[in-house]
Amino acid sequence: MIGKSRHLNTRQDAPGSLLDRGAFGQGCGVLHHSPSPGTYQHRRHAPPDELAGWVEHFWLEKWNLRGCSPQTRVVLPHPNVHLVFAPGRSKIYGVQLRRFARELKDQDSILGIKFRAGAFYPFFGKPISTIANSSVLAEHVFPDAVSAEQRVLTCNDDHAMVEAAANFLIAHLPARDPNVGVACSIVEAIANDGAITRVEHLVARLGLPERKLQRLFHRYIGASPRWVIKRYRVYDVLTQLTAGEPVAGATLAQNMGYFDQAHLYNDFRKMIGCSPGEYLDSK
Repeated sequence: MIGKSRHLNTRQDAPGSLLDRGAFGQGCGVLHHSPSPGTYQHRRHAPPDELAGWVEHFWLEKWNLRGCSPQTRVVLPHPNVHLVFAPGRSKIYGVQLRRFARELKDQDSILGIKFRAGAFYPFFGKPISTIANSSVLAEHVFPDAVSAEQRVLTCNDDHAMVEAAANFLIAHLPARDPNVGVACSIVEAIANDGAITRVEHLVARLGLPERKLQRLFHRYIGASPRWVIKRYRVYDVLTQLTAGEPVAGATLAQNMGYFDQAHLYNDFRKMIGCSPGEYLDSK
């Protein structure tokens, strides 16, 4: 079930919360969440107005698997940086260029801040590509992150946790950088327009030289324009597959800007680990 956790046994609607939804592009990129007894929650909360230009949403995960088998959660991440508050291991995660697998066990809760794609560079001060496929301790960027971790994770409810994390980030807002808005809008255009299937399409639309576009993505996004385009077009394929839309492989490849079906399937296998047909059969 794309973009939606399979086990939300204790999930409850809450005012102001953004719960995982079925549409892959708007969800958290979940490819697989292994079934298991126990409880698991994933909630998303919109940022306050002060952070709307920087943050896509806050997310919280809570699970209780004591006495149960661990759960495996595999995601195909969006091109975003995350600040994750976790007990004794708060980190900043760069863009993950490959599938990202985690094992959940015992009982725990974490809070994450998903920055808008392109918005973390002013906080970091270094090219975002330098932390692709990796993470750094949160205190390397925010010296008081350890004390913030304690304030966030000791709150009594979700909204208090989000408020504590939001106040922490508001206190550390950097100076405005006009390139952030440019980078964010480019990624949003790619995400929302399935007709963008090649870097040349971006160059023509934006009127930017390709080399300048590459430098912007290296510094602000953390992945190449070609990678971001391919990732979102594969999300489109996944959305169509899970929606049950009957689409021939050759037609799908053409719509996604691929030379032929074989090239689409090759990229799909690299990202997902199987062909579209095999993926659909596994659902």
